[in-house]
Amino acid sequence: MLTLMTWGVLVFVSFLPPLLYTIWIRNTERCHRQQWITIFLCFLWGATIAVVAALVLEIFLEIPLRFSSSHSKMTPFLITIIIAPVIEEFTKPLALQLRTVKKNLTELEDGLIYGAVAGLGFSATENLLYGYSFLSEGFLMFSVFMAFRSFGGCLLHASATALTGYGYGKTVMKKSSFLGFLPYFFLAIFLHGFYNFLVSYEFVGVLSGLGLAFLFVIFTITLIRNKIKALDAKTC
Repeated sequence: MLTLMTWGVLVFVSFLPPLLYTIWIRNTERCHRQQWITIFLCFLWGATIAVVAALVLEIFLEIPLRFSSSHSKMTPFLITIIIAPVIEEFTKPLALQLRTVKKNLTELEDGLIYGAVAGLGFSATENLLYGYSFLSEGFLMFSVFMAFRSFGGCLLHASATALTGYGYGKTVMKKSSFLGFLPYFFLAIFLHGFYNFLVSYEFVGVLSGLGLAFLFVIFTITLIRNKIKALDAKTC
């Protein structure tokens, strides 16, 4: 049974990196920075409702796969590469549907920021859940795993969900068909699934896979931040 101090440390190391990334993403804008209340709501949605909804939907979709002998060998692949990315990239950006958040979608970069923050909230709770399961592996393994999650996992969730947020924001501001956000949603799913593939399957070795995953998230988050800066510069 975990002590109160252990719980405190676990929550701290799980939530601190996503919170720091949230400030970093929010402050990428130089002009018309987002209000903290909308940032908080997006993070809170990602850390609570999005996680619970994703868990329920994933369990619901996993059941027939696990009981199907014909797909038993493919089940881990389908869950990690397809099911989890689709469900998580569906539940996280729903934060932009919140009335306060939607009302503040006034610039194209807003969707990128709100989507990224929702993804970071999701990543914070995911860090907590996975971190709890890794406590039994010893301090060294726990530290390595949390360091990996704090970098790769956080930036992946931020980058992928930012894309859907951007697509959704465009449809809201331009009052166009909601079908317009689908390409961004599918791209977010692809990014998420590809990252999971890199870190889960030893097609080039564990260290090489992790190295490629890290390069991948650095590349994607750099693109997202550069897009925010470019859009922000047009409104300054």
